[in-house]
Amino acid sequence: MKAAVFYGPGIPLTVEDVDIQGPGPDEVLVKIHYSGVCHSDYRVLTGDWEYPKPMILGHEGAGTIEQVGENVKGLKVGDHVILSWIPSCKKCFHCISGRPHLCESYETKTETRRSLHGKPVYPEFRVGSFAEYAIVPESGAIKIRDDMPLDKACLIGCSVMTGVGSVINTAKVEPGSSVLVVGCGGVGLSIVQGAALTSASKIIAADLNEEKLKKAVEFGATHTIHSGKNDLIEEVMRMTDGVGVDYSFEAIGNVKTIEIAYEAIRTGGTAVIVGQAASGQKISIDPFEMSDREKKLIGCNYGSAKPDIDFPKLIDLYMMKKLDVDSMISHVVGLEELNEAFERMKKGKGLRTIVKIG
Repeated sequence: MKAAVFYGPGIPLTVEDVDIQGPGPDEVLVKIHYSGVCHSDYRVLTGDWEYPKPMILGHEGAGTIEQVGENVKGLKVGDHVILSWIPSCKKCFHCISGRPHLCESYETKTETRRSLHGKPVYPEFRVGSFAEYAIVPESGAIKIRDDMPLDKACLIGCSVMTGVGSVINTAKVEPGSSVLVVGCGGVGLSIVQGAALTSASKIIAADLNEEKLKKAVEFGATHTIHSGKNDLIEEVMRMTDGVGVDYSFEAIGNVKTIEIAYEAIRTGGTAVIVGQAASGQKISIDPFEMSDREKKLIGCNYGSAKPDIDFPKLIDLYMMKKLDVDSMISHVVGLEELNEAFERMKKGKGLRTIVKIG
């Protein structure tokens, strides 16, 4: 199969012929039709996160089932699926307690079933969707309705699920709440949409990019802050009569903006870390203020997703035109253009890029 192979930071991705085996027990072979380009991929590309190499990047994919392994009962050849980068073992403490996005099996090593010149090639986040095919556990391929366009469906698999889920599942934002979203990329704009879906009364979007702020308004933001031209905290306090917001969401993964998101919440408010920071980073907050003012700082992984349940729900919202995925897509590229896509991401240009494969 054709796949974009990553050898290490500073080395451009190269499209190569990678060997792939058939699925093992409880696995499926998925023909990838589209894959989103996510900032988490960029973290791996730059070396912020260390993983074994060579590697096939990509984890935000959608396609069709090409082959099923032994014991697979819930999927068949031809099914349309979205890939979930945290498959569920359905046996560990977290899965049994209803939090499959924290499944303990996520960290376990599995057979890659991919090789190049006889040596293993590793799939990023157990997916590796910058390729014509992927082998994933059955629980990592979520069946969806056939009339959902796969070029939009791929974004449900990470950015949309993470953003909307952080509001609805993780923070459980109440109607009428005030919300701050720091960072208006694919995840941030999905947070804005999630806040709008919960009928938040004030949705403040902050970013350094004027075009992204305009998009945030289209997605439901009621106020915007260009944080390169204005002091973000001063503006938030002005917009909330000096109180602060009920909820803030940091969608960048930057130490400074995480601290700002925490500072922006009111007494009793909640700050949610959605963005994924580089390994080894630390933040500094005042623990007395946290206890005395009952300010909460919580983490969010994958929008606290239950993919079997949440993916179909998000797709139904899209099909009912209550969730806008189309406007998130700014570029469509082929595998050979991935290096240019990451260069745009580095410069903060465009919104979500999707890769049309095959």
